[in-house]
Amino acid sequence: MTMTHVPAVRRQSIRVALAATGVVAVAYIAISAGVVAFATRDLTAQIDQRVMQTFTRLAPDGGVAGGSGAGDGGGASGGSLNLGRDPGRPFGAPVLIWTVAADGTVTPIGNQTPALPAALKAVSSPQDATIDGTSVRIAGQQMGSVYVIAAQDTSQVADTQATIALGVLLIAPFLLGAVFVGATIVGQRVAQPIEAARRRQLEFTADASHELRTPLSVIEAHTSLALATERDAAWYRTAFTKVERESKRMRRLLEDMLWLARFDAAAEPPPAGPIDLAVLASQTADRFAAVAEARHLRLSVQATASPVVIAASAELVDRLVGVLVDNACKYSPEGGAVGVTVGVEAGRAFVAVDDSGPGIPPDERERIFNRFHRSVTTAADTGGAGLGLAIGDAIVQATNGRWSLGSSPSGGARFAVSWGRSSVG
Repeated sequence: MTMTHVPAVRRQSIRVALAATGVVAVAYIAISAGVVAFATRDLTAQIDQRVMQTFTRLAPDGGVAGGSGAGDGGGASGGSLNLGRDPGRPFGAPVLIWTVAADGTVTPIGNQTPALPAALKAVSSPQDATIDGTSVRIAGQQMGSVYVIAAQDTSQVADTQATIALGVLLIAPFLLGAVFVGATIVGQRVAQPIEAARRRQLEFTADASHELRTPLSVIEAHTSLALATERDAAWYRTAFTKVERESKRMRRLLEDMLWLARFDAAAEPPPAGPIDLAVLASQTADRFAAVAEARHLRLSVQATASPVVIAASAELVDRLVGVLVDNACKYSPEGGAVGVTVGVEAGRAFVAVDDSGPGIPPDERERIFNRFHRSVTTAADTGGAGLGLAIGDAIVQATNGRWSLGSSPSGGARFAVSWGRSSVG
């Protein structure tokens, strides 16, 4: 990917990171609210349980089992309370108690117990209330001849809610910041190959349009001239020869483009099987014998006596060797030589194709497999569109092969591909 495409990738990754951060923020808020709700419910249930347990420690007639008062040791008729602070929670909030006589008289238990609002005289099941500006949970129950009301403040619930909220606020910036940075990094890594593929697709379309425009222009020009005025037979023969050549060029280009499109769209390459590279190379040389003869080329195959077997798709490897031999025949001058070599080197099977053409400059070797790329060292028009080696590279990648580019003994180019040997061989 070129540097001009990096800002676009960065912008896209930032948008994705912002969206991911927003989703995490919403989820974080929802989870935090759930934690607060759960903690509030749990603490409220504990307070309700403690308030209700107060009634089990009262005498049946509303009196209290001996001891001191609820808040400060004060007493009351019929007995005294020992209900102040829970022995299991010596630092917990005290339970406030009132008794309501049959005539409606409210008597607070303990000198520090505040007055009970008249609206709460008939309270029964636990509920929220406010007494002297303090939030409490309050409940009531008939105990003999009096109605007893008990309450406990809920300040610990508010304190817990505040603590959780503070923790949420302190953690949120670090969590969301980490999500944003992580999503940005991941987004860039994911977006880069996607953007590169998109750019390659655009370049492929532009290059294909350019390659198709040339033969179409030639065909259109000769057709227009032929229709414009009467010509002699020799002119028509020449014109149709050029039209035929350009039509064949278009057909080859379209076939290569369709092959690449099908290959790119395929979920998996064709199934692999044992292939004898020597046999396959000999068959390819036989197919190109007429092409070599027409250009007065010496086409030869050299292979080891023992089979050189690899595990790959015969269809793909056959096309790969055909691409290399066809490329060598195109770039070799008339009277030159094309050699195909099959052997084993460093434990790997290889097939190499040498030509006697102009060779490949070192600075061209990184781009030689790009689609529609043609070497600037080619003196004559070979009729190719620069897709042959791109097809070859796609096959090498799909069959786990390795390229090796160099110079042939005659000074031309050498294309070699190696694979791990099959156990059959």
